[in-house]
Amino acid sequence: MFHESFCESKRVKGDGAAAPFGSSRKARRVPVCYRFLFETKRFRVKAEVLAKRASKATENSSKTGKPTELANQPERRYASFDEEEAPVVARNTRRADENWVGAREPAATPVDMRGVFGPGGLLERSMIGGYEHRVAQLEMAEVVHDAFQSRHHAIVEAGTGTGKTLAYLLPAICSGRRVVISTATKSLQEQLYEKDIPFLQKHFAPNLKVAVMKGRANFLCRAKLHQMADSPMLKGMEELDAFRQMREWAKLTETGDRAELTFLPDDSELWARLDARRDTCTGQKCSDFNECFVTAMHGRAREADLIIVNHHLFFADLALKHDDFGSILPEYSAVVFDEAHEIEDVASDYFGRQISNYRFEELARDADQTLRISKLGSPALLRRTQRIRERSRTFFDAFPPRDGRFPFSRQEREAFIEQHHEAYTGLTDALKSMETEFAALMQKPEELTRLGRRSFELRQELSFLFESNERNFVYWFERRNKGVFLAATPIDVSQILRERLFEQFDTVVLTSATLTVGNRFDYIRQRLGLDNAKERTLPPEFHYGEQALFYLPQGMPDVREAGFASKAADEILRLLELSEGRAFCLFTSYAQMKDLYERVSARCCWNGSRPRRTQFCSRRRVSGREWTCQANSFRV
Repeated sequence: MFHESFCESKRVKGDGAAAPFGSSRKARRVPVCYRFLFETKRFRVKAEVLAKRASKATENSSKTGKPTELANQPERRYASFDEEEAPVVARNTRRADENWVGAREPAATPVDMRGVFGPGGLLERSMIGGYEHRVAQLEMAEVVHDAFQSRHHAIVEAGTGTGKTLAYLLPAICSGRRVVISTATKSLQEQLYEKDIPFLQKHFAPNLKVAVMKGRANFLCRAKLHQMADSPMLKGMEELDAFRQMREWAKLTETGDRAELTFLPDDSELWARLDARRDTCTGQKCSDFNECFVTAMHGRAREADLIIVNHHLFFADLALKHDDFGSILPEYSAVVFDEAHEIEDVASDYFGRQISNYRFEELARDADQTLRISKLGSPALLRRTQRIRERSRTFFDAFPPRDGRFPFSRQEREAFIEQHHEAYTGLTDALKSMETEFAALMQKPEELTRLGRRSFELRQELSFLFESNERNFVYWFERRNKGVFLAATPIDVSQILRERLFEQFDTVVLTSATLTVGNRFDYIRQRLGLDNAKERTLPPEFHYGEQALFYLPQGMPDVREAGFASKAADEILRLLELSEGRAFCLFTSYAQMKDLYERVSARCCWNGSRPRRTQFCSRRRVSGREWTCQANSFRV
């Protein structure tokens, strides 16, 4: 029998006692270790306590004289638990926050990935009857482990079925470092946290601390909940019932995450008035700060060994650091990007500029709500917020009515302003008027000060989008359903990512099923500014020539044409009958998904049920077999 528990680390004060959360004393991370057990038919050896510092393992082994080799097993060297350890200093590596200042970062646990992922290894023994050894998974784990050990960047293309998550999670745990795992969607975040992490905690690292971080709009604001309970701002019986359920839920929930509210629709206006967005947050001045769900999330993240985020939150944090506006994530020393082919687009969004009609509507709504709750809603002030709504609608209605994304060159922007000058100046003047009125109030809540700042920032963004001539940006606008979006996106984010990401951290791992072009990584490395990295393309686990068909239906209209949905429904139904269900239909928008879901569902036998809201999909059955619709979209 072979069992190995991985070392972990915890933050302690200088005297070795556990530091309480929020302690101002400087803290350091020291190893918390488990025993290494080895058994054979003839003997059982209980080896020395494992320490996470592998950097001095060879030297320390010779000093202590402890056995470092076990019969018929690869050599393992352990650092003595009491020995003085030299600090690890890595060039171009972001240092830890004030609680880590002067701390000695634990080095990697000396674990052989073959002994974990190989035939007869730890994974197979932990998943009796449910594990299949995959050569590509072992190879990926060795590449990622080497990146953490040797402190270099790595880029790995691994197809569906490789088992990528375990292949990077286990090396991350063994590294002894605080690692951020960034995924493309919240669905993958939840898979990691609810499935993969509990498995690893059960079999490998029982004291592993993991935190999931999401955008603030995913969390309930206790202060807003209390304020709304004391003011008549609810609309209709449906909102009253939803609010009652949310108040009861707020007493029980540990996270405040809206993902737990399965009854709440995605487009809930009530939630938009109760979430914890930064725009309306007063921070430490809030009376509910210590009980705040966002505060609790940050507290868990500061104590975590692994932090799971999505790409949007990661680059929102990087953009804040870029602008010296603080940070969202606690300090960390390495990053793993899953679905890394999407990070260029996400980074471009967060290092660019964007406004929409929704931001103006939300500003007016939040101003109204704050004025009424604080009993400062005089007719004059409420007219200011109403004027913002009116001017915003007039301005954005001037854009072409056709849905789609369109270029917005310098000449086109100048022509638009010339043609709609009154609408443009009317909107900016309405914002200025509200800012002036708020600034003139002698005694006002912090929320109004923040609203004035939001208004000023919106004016700045509007000015940049219409008057800037910076050549590193491409300017465009998009009409999507009821929304109009104006944006300036950087043409090239490689220099930003090179300076802010790859030169700041010594270990960044990128993995996805689609990273190469012509079997080379040159294109994505150029686009991301990744100059130095070890590369690996892993063989697929499936025989696609024998197991898959690539089919393009003939005679389909353009997706923007009115007849597309009807034709698509016909085609989907035909394929569902041929496959006897067992189908997964992926869409690029919720509107398209819902439309086709209703069209197809009305024409086939239904024997399924909707999953919970956070899965963003709908299920039905055809001929006794299930089919699933999902939209590839999510909130931060």
